Amino acid sequence: MDRADVVIVGAGHGGAQAAMALRQNGFAGSIRMIGRESEPPYERPPLSKEYLARDKPFERLYIRPLQFWADKHIDMMLGREVLSLDAGAKSVTLDDGSAIAYGSLIWATGGDPRRLTCAGADLAGVHAVRTRADVDQIMHELDAGARRAVVIGGGYIGLEATAVLIKLGCEVTLLEALPRVLARVAGEPLSAFFEAEHRAHGVDLRTGAMVDYLVGADGKVTGVQLADATVLPADLVIVGIGIVPAVAPLLAAGAEGGNGVMVDAFCRTSLPDVYAIGDCAAHASAFAEGAVIRLESVQNANDMATTAAKAICGAPVAYHATPWFWSNQYDLKLQTVGLSTGHDAAVLRGDPATRSFSVIYLKAGKVIALDCVNMVKDYVQGRKLVETGAQIAPALLADAAVPLKEMA
Repeated sequence: MDRADVVIVGAGHGGAQAAMALRQNGFAGSIRMIGRESEPPYERPPLSKEYLARDKPFERLYIRPLQFWADKHIDMMLGREVLSLDAGAKSVTLDDGSAIAYGSLIWATGGDPRRLTCAGADLAGVHAVRTRADVDQIMHELDAGARRAVVIGGGYIGLEATAVLIKLGCEVTLLEALPRVLARVAGEPLSAFFEAEHRAHGVDLRTGAMVDYLVGADGKVTGVQLADATVLPADLVIVGIGIVPAVAPLLAAGAEGGNGVMVDAFCRTSLPDVYAIGDCAAHASAFAEGAVIRLESVQNANDMATTAAKAICGAPVAYHATPWFWSNQYDLKLQTVGLSTGHDAAVLRGDPATRSFSVIYLKAGKVIALDCVNMVKDYVQGRKLVETGAQIAPALLADAAVPLKEMA
């Protein structure tokens, strides 16, 4: 049986960072990275932004040049998928029937796009935005004349894709089932701002919109029927309704988990010598009062990767990274630090009409998160407030004339 000292399942941000961190921390053993896609590790966030907009060629999305991996003696098996894991034998089995033994295993598979379950969900012209192949197909259909787009889901992926499609001259209808966009991750002031921005750019944005089924002809999507019987014509449909963590082989092998796989402070699963990192890893977060959560962000994938690598190298350091995120829509840059879930107050700092402001979230009087729109200074200076759980009077936080660094 083939063997590697460390096998990394997943060749995205987390998998790539894990391999690099192992070498940076002095690991001299063999490393094998297994990726389901045929591409070497690349950045995913630009897929719904610069790559779809054709502002950045795919070659500029590579996390490292191909030669880098060879120079670091990191073996790649691309276009292969791990189907099962034998924790006792410490081996994984691939889709071609081959098996690879490991000393330590790092599971960095992320997740698969959540699919619609209604009729017509499998029609041609219905897309996710998760891989290069997804976006290449969208671009192909745009080149072929598709101009009427329906985007289902008012989270970051849906909003970013909508902004790009508008830039490319499409007619876009954006559907969100909840009463407001970004409802799961942001407060009402930020939701209202982005709804207004998209409408100002010509988006037909509908909240509280429930999809009944997708309409098609000759196997190709032609429209979206809503629960109220409205039919929206569509040349293409983009579905951005979250991901399903790709952990089935781990759970089948006995790992503790459900919505993701459970890991401890060192990213160890309940299986011996098996680690999990990134979108698929459920962990107790100090920034969520110890609640078990999954964080879907590049920051989390990279920091967890470093945590796992250090543990494997015998110098364990518990994971305690401050969560941060970003989103680009039109000429707006949203930067978020902390987790606003469960906040009981939201302080508006600045005027949204200027398109440069922040929303500061409090819980029991403590600062727990900031959403900063075109406000880099607030984002940078507010990080300390989140990390220390600063207690500051809302009236002072709202005073944009007082720098946040003076409140720390």
